[in-house]
Amino acid sequence: MFGQTGLGSGRLSNAENRMFRYEVRGMRQTYENDQLSYPIRSSGSFFISVPYNRMNEEMQRIHRMGGTIVSIEPLTIEGNGQAKSEATAVTQNLKAEGKNKAAGADKD
Repeated sequence: MFGQTGLGSGRLSNAENRMFRYEVRGMRQTYENDQLSYPIRSSGSFFISVPYNRMNEEMQRIHRMGGTIVSIEPLTIEGNGQAKSEATAVTQNLKAEGKNKAAGADKD
């Protein structure tokens, strides 16, 4: 099957955790009042956070409502992907060291 290996399919990508920020300009309605039956004046520029798996749907909705996507940026806690992977490695190392110290504490 597509996306599956001997190690399992969950380790191939991080797509469900990735978020992107759209800067949108000129929408007639905002995300919150999308369900209203009457039109709302055009608004200025604003930001929408979108998970990776909904990017296409959100782009279509924005264009349907007359908006223009000005920019798309990935959202990360640290600001870039390398910092995130380094932080993950450090956390894993600290956890491993903590287990080793805890096991060695009984011997002292």
